[in-house]
This record gives sequence, C-alpha cells and structure tokens, in this order.
Amino acid sequence: MHLGSLRTALFNYLLARATGGQFLLRIEDTDQTKKRTVVGAEERICRDLQWAGLQWDEGPEVGGQYGPYRQVKPSPEYLDWTTDRSKSERAGLYKAHVNQLLHSGHAYRCFCSSDRLNSLAKHRSQLGLPTDYDRTCFGISTEESDNRASKGDSHVVRLKAPDVYPKYHDLVYGSVGRLEQRRPLNHIEPAYDDPILLKSDGLPTYHLANVVDDHHMKITHVIRAVEWMSSTPKHIVMYNAFGWEPPAFAHVGLLQDDNRQKLSKRNLDLDIQTFKKNGTFPEALINHVALLGWSHPLKTDFLPWPELIANFDLKFTKGNTVASFGKLKYLQKLYAQKYIREGSPTFEVMVNDILLIVEKHLKDGEGLKILKGRDIRDYVAAVLRADAKQYTSPGDFAGRNRYFFRSLKESDIRSILVEKYSAGDDELVAISSAASRLDEVPATEWTTSNLKAKVDRIVCDFFELAARTRIPEAEGLKDLNMATKAFLGWLRTAIIGGLSGPSMVDTMTLLQRDVSLRRLQEAEVLLKQIRTSKVEQKVP
Repeated sequence: MHLGSLRTALFNYLLARATGGQFLLRIEDTDQTKKRTVVGAEERICRDLQWAGLQWDEGPEVGGQYGPYRQVKPSPEYLDWTTDRSKSERAGLYKAHVNQLLHSGHAYRCFCSSDRLNSLAKHRSQLGLPTDYDRTCFGISTEESDNRASKGDSHVVRLKAPDVYPKYHDLVYGSVGRLEQRRPLNHIEPAYDDPILLKSDGLPTYHLANVVDDHHMKITHVIRAVEWMSSTPKHIVMYNAFGWEPPAFAHVGLLQDDNRQKLSKRNLDLDIQTFKKNGTFPEALINHVALLGWSHPLKTDFLPWPELIANFDLKFTKGNTVASFGKLKYLQKLYAQKYIREGSPTFEVMVNDILLIVEKHLKDGEGLKILKGRDIRDYVAAVLRADAKQYTSPGDFAGRNRYFFRSLKESDIRSILVEKYSAGDDELVAISSAASRLDEVPATEWTTSNLKAKVDRIVCDFFELAARTRIPEAEGLKDLNMATKAFLGWLRTAIIGGLSGPSMVDTMTLLQRDVSLRRLQEAEVLLKQIRTSKVEQKVP
C-alpha cells in the first residue's frame, strides 16, 4: 500500500470513528489485465491496514451484511488468462444495473473495434480536437444492438452523457461541476464525453462499480483523491439515472514531493512495508499522515488515536500537500518516549528489536565485561530508557549507543584527543588527572545520585584549586560552569569516544564502575602519550 492510499483510508476511517459510523473495505481493482493484476496484492493491502491500526468493520475477512466486498474474485483460476475473465463476485449486480440503464436510454452498446477507436483518437488529435467518442454506435437500434450482443459480438457499454453535467456540492471545495457540457466543436467532427461503464470482458469500470456498490452498501460519505473530482459529475448523472440519492463527497489534494511532483506509487520508499521495515511506529506514521492536508485547532501535532478521533473533521487543505518527513522523525521520538514511559507492549518490542542487533556484541569480549552478570534484556531496556528522547529506530539506536554494547576503538579516541589537544585544550591534562578521583566511589555506591554528587565535588575542588594556585593548564576555565562543561566533556570523550547520548552520570551508571574507570585510565594514558609526543616535537 502506498502512502497516499493509506492517507485516503485513514481519513475515511477517522470520519467513521468520529461520527459513530462504519468503515468499509472494498477491493475495487476493476482492471484485471495481466499487466495490472498483482498476485497477493489484496493480502498485502489487508495486512498494511491492520498494521497501521485501520481495522475495517465490514469487508474481506470479516464479512458484513452488504457483501461480497470484492468486485473481482481473486482466485487461481482468475490468474489463468485462458479462462473466462468475466467472473466477478458482483458481476450479476453490475450487469443488471447496466441493463437498467440500457432500457432507460441512459446507456448504449458500442461495437467499435479498438483499431477504429485508436484511429479516431489519432485523427482527432491531429486536428487539435478532443479525442472523445463520436457516438457512431448510438444510432444502432435497440433490436440490432440486442441481437449483436446475443451473438457474442464484442462490445462495451457507454453512458450517454447529458447536454449539461450537473454541479454538486463538495464538502471541501463547495459547489463543483461544469457550467456547460462540452459541445461538438463543429458538425463534421462531433465528440461526446460518454464514459465506458462495462468493458468488453464483462467487467465494470470504476465509474459503474463504485456507484452501484456505494448505493447498495448504503455509503453516506466518500473521501477520495482530487483526481476523481472531474469524474464525480458523471457519477452524479448515474445516481440520477437510477433514481438514487448520492453520498456526500469530499475530495482531498494529492501528496507531492519536494519538487511539487505527485508522489509516485512506484517509489518503494513510500510503500507502507518500507516504513514498517525501518522501524517506524504505526501510530507515529498515522499521526504524520493525518497532518498531510488536514488542519486542527490544537496547539500540538502529537495526536495519538484518541485525540485524532476526537478532533477529526473535514477541514482539509484545498490543493495539494508536500509530504515532508521531518515531522515524522519528530513524532517517532515522541511516541518512543510515550511507549517507554508507559512500559507498553510496544516498548517490549523495541527492546527485542534492539537486542537482535546488539546481542552478538554483548555475548563476547567487552560485552561480557559490560554486562558483568546482568540480564542482557534488562540491560538493553535500561539503555533504552536512558536515551529515550533520541530513539528513532532499532538500527539507529544501536549504532548511536554502540559504546554501551562493545569496546571503543583506540584509534577513534586518539584522533579525538589529538584534535582537542592540538586545538589548545591544555586543561585536558589537569581535568583528566582530577577525573581519576572517581575511583574513590566504591562499586556498592556506584549509582546515578552518588556519581552526580561526586562529579560536582570534583569540579568544585578542581576549580577552587585552579583559582588558588593558578594551574597553567586551567587558565581557560574562567567560572564554575565552564569547569563543569569541560569536565563532563572529558568524561564523554574518554568513556564513550565523544559521542552523543544520555548524561554522563547515567552512562557511567549503566557501564558500571570497572568499565568506566578502565576507559578513563586508558584515555589518560593516550593523552599523556600525545602530550609527550608534542613536547618532543618542540625540542630542537
């Protein structure tokens, strides 16, 4: 399922939930050519909708009183192109209503061959005229038409367009429709906008099928893409011909890329399965998609299901919408925090997904030293809680927090220290020595609160000593805030390679005493080596 199709389904779903109505799923693939039929497409549509949280009240798999819910029955024999392709779960209903239109004079059979129609379109195009049909077959008598059809002559059934198409009220755009029906440009080359209702293979077009099905399934509201707005007057004509009350229509703009081009259905990056594989939360994607062309009065765009349903209305944007995904990342982080805070089943899934990525590292070498007998799943869950605000996907999280799961590369630490020391950060030497006082905290007291208190004490003592004795290496630390920032910066460089992540006291608590102190000591040794090398380079 494509992102645009998901949005259309979502708007219909939200309207049903907000108004106490029913959300129906109907399979409407009336184009059953071998080129267009995709094996398993219906199954994927159903699974995508369910993954996204859009469970239908009536339709395939769940049934309902207005079924069947497939216009064409997907079966093995249907995919054998030597069989009769007119088999449809609703074929009898469509043919009955086509006959009704034929008898009332609102439709007629067209026996023109494809070659004749192609030649006509080409000829009219060369003259700069509309390529609509010329009604050659409209003049065939009812008797002859019935006789030829009974003999099996290939034909389609066309709607006889009225002289004036009716206007209709769109719930988004207001009064819509042609003011005048397109007239023949001259008497020699007439053209009529008579759409095909029933194809030569006996299957209906969308025009016929959706009108008949919407009526018999008692559909009250239809939200669909703006592409169908120009076809709606034709549908209104059919409703009038049958003597039926049409549903209320709301057309929403298309989704476009940053270049203002329509999002392509062939772009697999916009397929729902891609979002699923990338670890996007269904609720985050739904929240994001709902905001593409819909406005609300709330002060936040963070709208979980209850808020979406409670605030949904038909205030859609007139015109197309650019689908930018920056907000999706923002929403993904907010939902991650929500699930982690609640300890929801989704949180457990997040832990499992991360564990699949990092488990091999935690069962070997540095990983075993980090775990030090702790339950591997509990440890991953603790890391996830500590860095909840930055979660976007399992892979990104595991890569971002890799220092929790495996050893650091000495070359990476060395390059950072060389860069910092070369930039004149001489206070690193003094700070690294002061950091060694963390070994005064015993393993039994190695907790977040104790480490925070110890870090504050070390920084205060260091700053007071620097101010009193004027340590040359600490001249750049002009106040306590600068000293604190520099000290925590050193801890981040030495223990996790300068990478971003949770606070350093949370990080050291998770890594525990032995790993934290060892990494500090190794970094201090590297720093001294770098300093010695610099001094030796200066000696003539």
